[in-house]
Amino acid sequence: MDWTAHALDLAAVAAPPGSRWRVPVTGIPRHLFVPRWWAARDGEWNLRVGEEDHAEWLAAAYRNWTLVTRIGVLHADQAEPDIRPEGAPTSSSTLPRLVVQMYRHASIDDRCTVLDVGTGSGYGTAVLCARLGDTRVTAIDVDPYLNSAAERRLAEIGFRPRIITGDATGPLDGEWDRIAAMVSVRKVPTSWLRALKSGGRLATTLTGMSVILTAEKQQDGSAIGRIELDQAMFMRTRTGIDYPPKDGALRERARTEDGEHVAYGRYPVVKVEEAWEVLSMLELAAPGIEHTYAADGDIRTMLMVHEDGSWARAEQKGRALPTVHQGGPRRLWDLLDEIRDYWLRHGSLPLYGAQVRITPDGTIHLQRGRWQATID
Repeated sequence: MDWTAHALDLAAVAAPPGSRWRVPVTGIPRHLFVPRWWAARDGEWNLRVGEEDHAEWLAAAYRNWTLVTRIGVLHADQAEPDIRPEGAPTSSSTLPRLVVQMYRHASIDDRCTVLDVGTGSGYGTAVLCARLGDTRVTAIDVDPYLNSAAERRLAEIGFRPRIITGDATGPLDGEWDRIAAMVSVRKVPTSWLRALKSGGRLATTLTGMSVILTAEKQQDGSAIGRIELDQAMFMRTRTGIDYPPKDGALRERARTEDGEHVAYGRYPVVKVEEAWEVLSMLELAAPGIEHTYAADGDIRTMLMVHEDGSWARAEQKGRALPTVHQGGPRRLWDLLDEIRDYWLRHGSLPLYGAQVRITPDGTIHLQRGRWQATID
């Protein structure tokens, strides 16, 4: 199967002209790392098998998009035909342009040693090996199967990097010039700061936010950096084979009950998960809100639930003001409206471009002008 022309086309999309990442992307057979994947259709996950349709396989593998490889605890490699898995995606082969984007934000040069957080399919690790040589690359993932499959596929194309199976947020055995994460974290793990060489650099995303944080380690063990004027979102880190189950009972309450507080909202119902700036600011105010959005004709409904028992439901018909029900210890919709108020008053939200200071315990201090926030 001739994949080289497809990889050349992918590299032209994934890496800008003159980038040192273009040649590595050109030389990696991405299809070998995703022989099977899950494709979403009509609200269900459908198994796709590359060997059954080589044209589809090449088209999917060398298009700049993410291929989901694991739903809940079921990896596509291990799935039987016609099965319909349930749950959230727990692993994928990230779209190549985003892989390169994160490596560029990490400022990786040819002499760096790199910890690649989130082995996943192994494709990103392969790109690193092609650029740096496999002796400079370490990958880590919590899932033994992901690592074994990636290790096998990397060996097929001649790469044998060090691969660690374990919790990437826990203690790390090693020291690196760069840490690049293809998963998101709530705050920077203390183990990352300890494992990063003085003067080294990390690049990661923050859980529930569309932000890329970069920072350089200082001699005192802290790190100084910035929130880049760029956007990306990754699956959050997990410590087990799957994410903890969501509270369906609270979501049902939010869907059906009258609120303790009922009023008209000032702003329209929107799909907050697609309004990345607003979503990121809301995550700062109340980390871990679960959002659900539905549209039925000209009626739009949004649910917000939080593990502390807070919930909100907003229902809007056409251009009428939405009716907002809220319950629990916090008024989640009011928090959302405060963020939209700020946006209208100032013309932008302050998170992107903020300066970052990370203390040795992983606490993130953000500042942009007079605005300040802390993630701990």
